[in-house]
Amino acid sequence: MKLTPSLYFNGQCETAFKFYEQFLGGKVKAMLPFEGSPMAEEVPPEWRQKIMHAHLTISDQELMGSDCPPGYYQEPQGFAVALQFDDPAEAERVFDTLVDKGKVLMPLEETFWASRFGMLVDRFGIPWMINCDKVGLK
Repeated sequence: MKLTPSLYFNGQCETAFKFYEQFLGGKVKAMLPFEGSPMAEEVPPEWRQKIMHAHLTISDQELMGSDCPPGYYQEPQGFAVALQFDDPAEAERVFDTLVDKGKVLMPLEETFWASRFGMLVDRFGIPWMINCDKVGLK
């Protein structure tokens, strides 16, 4: 079994996945719009270029996403996409990139378990946790 998070957006899926691909060093494997699919007639004409299915790989990890049809989007709550780092500088770079135009929930700082830990909501409304364990705590 494999666990693959799927993120839902309010019309920004394509922009978000291209952003994640660029700074996380991933590769978008699929970016399928509603147009040309069996779902095309279930969304308004102005929504048909929005993304029905996106698939991003980062090393051996996967992330999927889509734009919710109008009226179905709900602000994400009760979860966060967690990223784990070995290098504090890389954790800081990713945190700073994700939080740009977003919101800090907990500043990235040292904790009793981590050399860096922080929480944020990115510009697309997705919650993230960034963690870099202290040496020897794995």
